[in-house]
Amino acid sequence: MRFVLYPLLFGVIIILQSTVLENVAIAGIKPDLVMLIVILNSFFLGTRAGAFLGFTGGIVEDLFLGSYIGLNALAKMTAGYLAGAAGGRLYRENIPIATIVIFFTSLAGLMVNYLLLLYLDITIAPLHALLRVALPTAAYTALLAPFVFWRIFRYNQNRSREL
Repeated sequence: MRFVLYPLLFGVIIILQSTVLENVAIAGIKPDLVMLIVILNSFFLGTRAGAFLGFTGGIVEDLFLGSYIGLNALAKMTAGYLAGAAGGRLYRENIPIATIVIFFTSLAGLMVNYLLLLYLDITIAPLHALLRVALPTAAYTALLAPFVFWRIFRYNQNRSREL
């Protein structure tokens, strides 16, 4: 059941992100909801599940929106793995800690995305990529953490009880 749930959830989130969130973009920057869901779930589930969720969310996003299949999958897989590693070492029931983890792992995922674009010979000025895209997107995504944290926390608690 959960293997079908996450791709469907990511599909709905991508549709929401590409339509409704265009209205809340600030200077062209909007939050990455797929990254938010991947990181928060990874934070609670660990590195292996985090990498899997990141790859799943990224590949669904690539299939919906991307012209380079696998680019978002690798970037979100990296962010999911890092969030899972952080969740294993930090106190998970704390919203400020989760917000900081979301900021830094989202930033890491966006920088992996930038490096993969460089590998594909798509050049973007490094300062522009960092200051105008990566940092604001990571901050905007992290600001949404308090609104979804408890829902994901409770969902993962209930799921672990069922196992």
